[in-house]
Amino acid sequence: MRIAVDAFGGDNAPEEIVKGAVSAAKTLSDEIILVGDEAKLKILLEKEDVRAGKISIRHASEVIQTGEPPVESIRKKKDSSLVVSLNMVKNGEADAVVSAGNTGSYLAGAFRYVGRMKGIMRPALTAVMPTVTNPCVILDVGANADCRPQHLVQFAHMGAIYAQQVLQIEKPRVALLNIGAEEEKGNSLTKETHALLKEEELNFIGNIEPRDVPYGMADVIVCDGFTGNVVIKLIEGTAGALFKMLKGVFYKNLSTKLAAAVLKPGLKTVKAKMDYSEYGGVPLLGLNGVVFKAHGSSDAKAFCNAVCAASEYLKTGVNDKIRATLAVAATECEEEE
Repeated sequence: MRIAVDAFGGDNAPEEIVKGAVSAAKTLSDEIILVGDEAKLKILLEKEDVRAGKISIRHASEVIQTGEPPVESIRKKKDSSLVVSLNMVKNGEADAVVSAGNTGSYLAGAFRYVGRMKGIMRPALTAVMPTVTNPCVILDVGANADCRPQHLVQFAHMGAIYAQQVLQIEKPRVALLNIGAEEEKGNSLTKETHALLKEEELNFIGNIEPRDVPYGMADVIVCDGFTGNVVIKLIEGTAGALFKMLKGVFYKNLSTKLAAAVLKPGLKTVKAKMDYSEYGGVPLLGLNGVVFKAHGSSDAKAFCNAVCAASEYLKTGVNDKIRATLAVAATECEEEE
């Protein structure tokens, strides 16, 4: 398999991206293709222990920076590392692409260049969230701020397939994120979606409140992209703040430092479960190719895990399963407005 890496996307690019890609290449049999300024990438690779043939370079002369307008950036910078990487998947030159770059531009580029699967109304950005039991899948987390009930129904099916194939959950519990557990709670979107999900061939368990998400009460959580993005960022921020407060308490005096020394192994385990870098990247489901998004602040470890996650995803055949489950004739697909 060939994995294209947007080497100049992300807050710590290209140095940390290259280090992460090299680390992934040491554990994977896949070919890693670094996309970006060839001269700069060669200099960085000379500093790394690289196996011959495991990593190659595809030159791209431009870079899309954080904060650039998404649609405008992918139209104007067609030789950017991000657009070239996406086109490699489109043209069959790579089997997957991984980027930590500008999320808006990456999503816009994925829609434009890789394209939707036949029958998919809206691709969905997926996240794997830690809980007190097992990880759960939440989607959409940022690709679609405004959704219709039919979109969320497709998200539910794609999320269930992802949970089955990647997380190895035989019969994933699917829940709709809402402000209350009761069926009549919520706005028009959640009420209509709830009614539709009850009729689907899914293990639909009804609504779930945000406070119940961390307790692992569902395996797949469905919501619109605006809500999902707020949820995952709030949880990430809360986890970071909590560990910062604990650190302040444990280093207050000698007694608390001794207590911290005893608890340190357990706390490290909890921190690892809450650390996004352990999960690497997340897929954009419903596209005609494998497109993975890594965290914008990914360091080498996080990006290595993202590349490895994309490699594992390729082996599971999730995209083929989604096609078999959701693909319909073009005339039956609800077209975007």
